[in-house]
Amino acid sequence: MDANVMPEPKTLQEAIVYFADPDRAFEFAMRLRWPDGTVVCPRCSTAKNSFIKTRKLWFCYTCKKQFTIKVKTIMEDSPITLDKWMTAFWLLANAKNGISSHELGRSLGVTQTTAWFMLQRIREVMEGRKFGAKNKIGGEGNELEADETFVGGRVQNMHRTKRTKYMLDSRGPGFNKTIVHGILDRDLRQVRAQVVPNVTRETLQNQILKSVKFGSTIYTDAAVAYESGLQRRFIHDVVDKTQAYVRGRVHVNGMENFWSLLKRTLKGTYVAVEPFHLQRYVNEQVFRFNNRATKDNPLDDSDRFVFLMSQVLGHRLTYSDLTGKSESPHHAPTGTRQTPEPF
Repeated sequence: MDANVMPEPKTLQEAIVYFADPDRAFEFAMRLRWPDGTVVCPRCSTAKNSFIKTRKLWFCYTCKKQFTIKVKTIMEDSPITLDKWMTAFWLLANAKNGISSHELGRSLGVTQTTAWFMLQRIREVMEGRKFGAKNKIGGEGNELEADETFVGGRVQNMHRTKRTKYMLDSRGPGFNKTIVHGILDRDLRQVRAQVVPNVTRETLQNQILKSVKFGSTIYTDAAVAYESGLQRRFIHDVVDKTQAYVRGRVHVNGMENFWSLLKRTLKGTYVAVEPFHLQRYVNEQVFRFNNRATKDNPLDDSDRFVFLMSQVLGHRLTYSDLTGKSESPHHAPTGTRQTPEPF
């Protein structure tokens, strides 16, 4: 092997050194975006173009527009260089308890706001397949667990006036929290989790119906929402946690394990997460859980990083959309520039 050719990184320290070279980072990103080596215009999908080496961008002869490697990716319109983006991807993909925007900002030498925006864009990429008929999990003979959790501040930590109000409210102490519903496929060892508006029978059972194949075995707790309905399409068994947490193979301890991992990051690293941003933080934890190293699938940090970087195409999240200003009459929505700036 050529002494001047560095092997692809396997650790964070190696990744920082590897991607510090702009040309090496550029070549690495090219291999991920165009594995066959054919550069295709992201706007018109044609391969007739020329490369401007000094500016690291291409000119498309068909649509007569320039494009960089960032166009039509989550990094589009970002002035942040590839080496910083790749370091951020590596950290978030492999940090078991997540990484705060303050810590990432100090590590990369950018502001906290910039780091937060970068992390939210990466979390957008971490979103797996959405619930749908084409990607249902389970099947006949497969065992799955379904459970929900409440995310929010503890009532005992609130101000006295709020604490009294919530404790006296007829809806119970959990009404002010955000609800996340999750399904674990024991055979695939994969989790799907979604923020839901409530815990009614219609909402929770619809989550199961649109994501689990008919004939699957579903285990839940004794919540009223899971009664009357699931038995028609699934083999449904219940564990009553007031009696026991495990009854043979009937339990939801796998989902409880996932909830503990999620809440560890929310309470320990992120501390305060607004409900309208919570789904992205859930996506982050789902990504790391579904891509963890196992005996059958011995992934390492490099594998998770490469997989995450390969998903950047087709995702878009502007700051206006992220902060809710895209619908404000006082803030014009952010748009894609016709001639992107080179990274």
